[in-house]
Amino acid sequence: MNPDITRERQNASFDVEKLTYILDGGPEKTKRRRQIESLVFSDPDFNEEDPNFLSRSERYDQAVQKSAQMVLKLREFGIADPEEIYHYKSMARGNQHEAFGLHFTMFIPSLRRLCDPQQAKKWLSLAESFQALGTYAQTEMGHGTHLRGLETTATYDPATQEFVLNSPTVSSIKWWPGGLGKTSNHAIVLAQLYSLGNCHGLHAFIVPIRDMSTHEPLPGIVVGDIGPKFGFNEVDNGFLKLENVRIPRENMMMKYSKVEPDGTYVKPPSSKLTYGTMVFVRSMIVGESARALSKSCTIAIRYSAVRHQSEIRPGEPEPQVLDYQTQQYKLFPLLAMAYAFTFVGQYMTEIYHRISEDINQGDFSQLPELHALSAGLKAFTTWETNSAIEVCRMSCGGHGYSRSSALPDIYVEFTPTCTYEGENTVMMLQTARYLVKSYRQAKEGQQLSGIVSYLNESQDRRVQPQAVAARPPVVDINDLSSLVEVFKQRAAVLVEMAAKSIQQELQCRKSQEDAWNNSAIDLVRASDAHCHYVVVKVFNDKLTGVGDTAIHSVLSTLALLYAMHGITKNSGDFLQAGLVSVPQVLQVSVRIKELLSQLRPNVVALVDAFDIHDKKLNSVLGRYDGNVYENMFEWARRSPLNATEVHESFQKYLKPLRSKL
Repeated sequence: MNPDITRERQNASFDVEKLTYILDGGPEKTKRRRQIESLVFSDPDFNEEDPNFLSRSERYDQAVQKSAQMVLKLREFGIADPEEIYHYKSMARGNQHEAFGLHFTMFIPSLRRLCDPQQAKKWLSLAESFQALGTYAQTEMGHGTHLRGLETTATYDPATQEFVLNSPTVSSIKWWPGGLGKTSNHAIVLAQLYSLGNCHGLHAFIVPIRDMSTHEPLPGIVVGDIGPKFGFNEVDNGFLKLENVRIPRENMMMKYSKVEPDGTYVKPPSSKLTYGTMVFVRSMIVGESARALSKSCTIAIRYSAVRHQSEIRPGEPEPQVLDYQTQQYKLFPLLAMAYAFTFVGQYMTEIYHRISEDINQGDFSQLPELHALSAGLKAFTTWETNSAIEVCRMSCGGHGYSRSSALPDIYVEFTPTCTYEGENTVMMLQTARYLVKSYRQAKEGQQLSGIVSYLNESQDRRVQPQAVAARPPVVDINDLSSLVEVFKQRAAVLVEMAAKSIQQELQCRKSQEDAWNNSAIDLVRASDAHCHYVVVKVFNDKLTGVGDTAIHSVLSTLALLYAMHGITKNSGDFLQAGLVSVPQVLQVSVRIKELLSQLRPNVVALVDAFDIHDKKLNSVLGRYDGNVYENMFEWARRSPLNATEVHESFQKYLKPLRSKL
C-alpha cells in the first residue's frame, strides 16, 4: 500500500463504510452488491484480454462471448432483481459495453410496455429465451431527436392483413441502433403508420430481420455495421434498409393503439405513451452520469494523492499534487457534483417508479412533468459530466492520456450520451416548452403542483430583473437552504425572461415558430437554470435524512461547494436578477477556498465511499493501493508491439532503406 494514500485514509473524519451505505440505499444493498461483485471477480470465465490490446472484430467477439456468459450466469445464480442484474453486468463489463445492451434496456421493456396481453405472451417468451434477440430501431440517417421527421413507412394492406415496411429515401435508413449490425434477429422499428390512405404518425412494429436459425438477413432486409466510431468499439451499431418487408398485422405493438383487420385505426388514450421507453432510458442516463463522474473523480483524486511534483517551498520535498490549490479547485467541485448527481439519480428512479404506477392505473396526469424532468436532467447531467471527465483526465497530466488510466475509455464511452436518447439542446428545449406552458398557467392564476410550483411564487413576488441596488439581497450565502432559494429564484427569473422574449417576438408579428426559434438561447438557459435548481434542492433535501453527524458535516460541505461553485460559474445571472450583490459574489469566491481546505483531508475517503472495485475501475492511476508506477510499467510491457524484440517492419523497410541510401 502506498504510504501517501494510507495517510490520506487515516486523516478522514468520517466512517467511509456508513457513507457507502447512504450511496447504495442501505447496508443490505451494499452487502448484496458486494456479494454480486465477488461472484464476477472470482469467476475465471470473466478473465479476459485487455480490450485496449485487441482489434475491433476481436473486441466485438469478446463482448458477445461475455454477454452470452452473463445470461447463463444470471440464471445459474438466480439473480432476477433489475438493480442486482445491473450491478452484475456492470462488474462483468468494466468500462466496455455489452453486445446485448439494447435487448435488455429497450427491446424487452418496450415489449412489456407496448404489447397487448396476447402479444406479450408470444414475444416475451421468445425474447427471454433469446430466440428473438432484439434492438430498438428509431434513429435514421436523416433524423434523430425529431421523431415526427422519421421517414420509414408501414402501410397496412387489408387484403393480406399485413403491414408493408419501406425505407423510401436514403435518409430514412435506420442508423445507429446498438446490436443491429450483426447481433439482433429482430428490431422494434418506429415507422409512420399509413392505413386506408391516412397517416396516423409514429408507431412501433416488431420486425424480424434475420433468420432465427441461420442468422442470415431475411428477404427485403439490408442490414450491417456502420463502421468504427469514437468509442463503443465492441458494439455493432447498425444500419437497416427495408425494401417492401411484409409483417403480420399482429406485429404492430397494440397495447394502446391498433389497426383493425379492415384497416380502421384505433387511437391511444395519450399521445405521450410511446415516450415511456425513452423516459425510462433518460432516467437511467442520469444515474450513468453519476457513475461515470464518480469513476473519473476516484482516478484523478487518488492519483493526485500519490503523485509528487515540483515544489511549493524551495528546498523542501516535492508536495502531493493534491496540495496545490489549483488542483483542488479543478477536482473538488467535480467530486461535489458526483455526489449531487448520485442523489439526483436516486431521486429520478423514485419518481419514475411512482409515476409508472400511476400510468399503469390509467392516470397520465404526471407524465408531462416526468417527460420534462427526465429530458432536462438527462441533458444537464450529461453535459456537465462530459466536460468534467475531460477535466479529470487533464488533471492527471500526461499519464491521463494513456489508455492505462481508463480516463480516455470513460470519456469515449460516456460522451455519446450527450447526443443519444435525445440530443441535449433539443432535450433542453422540450423542458423549456413545459416550463413556459407552466409559467403561462401560473400567470393566469392556476395553482401549479410538483417541481414547477415555484413559478406560482414568482407570480406572487413579481420577480423582475432590475438594478442590483434596487432590492438589497437578503441571501445568507453560508446557509444551504438560503442558496436553494437563490437557485429557485434564478430559475424563475430566467423562465420569465424566456417567456417574455417569446411574447416580444410575437408582438413584432413573428409566427409562433419563429418567436420560439428566436428565443431558443433564452429557453435553453431557462431549462439549464431549472435543472440546476432541482439538483441543488435534491442535494439539500438528501441531507435532512442523514443522521450521522460526521457524514452530515462532510456532505454539507460538498453541497455548499456545489451550490457556491454554481454561483461563481453563473454569477452574471444572479447579479443581473439582483439575487446576490457584487460583494457577495466576492465573498463566495473566498468561501470556496475555505471549503477546499476543509474538504482536503477527506477527499480520498469521499472517493473510497463510491466503493468502485479496482477491477471495475480498470485504471492504473486510480488503484486502491496507490501503487501506480510499478503497474504502469507492467501494463505497458503487455502491449502487442512488445511481443517481439524486433518488429517485422525493421526487416521490411528500415533495413532496405539503409542499403538504398
